Amino acid sequence: MARANEISRGLILNYKNEPHLIVDFQHVNPGKGSAFVRSRLKALKTGKVVENTFKSDETVEFVEMERIKVQYLYGTPTEFTFMNMKNYEQFSVGLEVIGDYAKFLKEGLEVTILVDEAEVPITVDFPKKVTLKVTDAPDGVRGDTSGNVTKEVGLENGLTVRAPMFIKEGDMLVINTDTGEYVERASQE
Repeated sequence: MARANEISRGLILNYKNEPHLIVDFQHVNPGKGSAFVRSRLKALKTGKVVENTFKSDETVEFVEMERIKVQYLYGTPTEFTFMNMKNYEQFSVGLEVIGDYAKFLKEGLEVTILVDEAEVPITVDFPKKVTLKVTDAPDGVRGDTSGNVTKEVGLENGLTVRAPMFIKEGDMLVINTDTGEYVERASQE
């Protein structure tokens, strides 16, 4: 057991008998009264974010979880196969663990999977941005000044996003995994 004043970002806390990732925290030491810690916690199983205040001398339980760097290989609509980057073992993860991020998976993408002490995958840490190739981009209409300066383009993994008119087939786009929106065109190397 530990004290709440030991809370810091990135640690995993057992809150209401569920593992929660500490997303943000603030130690507060008011002039009057006792010190406390404001925190934002993300439930690892559901993804729900909650806010909680702990008294600084309150006992909390940190959960040890292993972070495994893996590479996405292939998948079905309900199961996704990854390879451990250290020992090259392959294993599958269900859609309930991947969640909405499944639409951003592409072969070779590296992510981090959190596993509990029984080595059961709990959640996947996705990068904030992924780079995907445009496979379908209709031509822009010359002189279109209707104010609609975006078009729908298809990406290599089947995802479609709104992108600027100058985007063409073969371009690499950076997509925000939180919103699913176009960020920028990736530099061509």
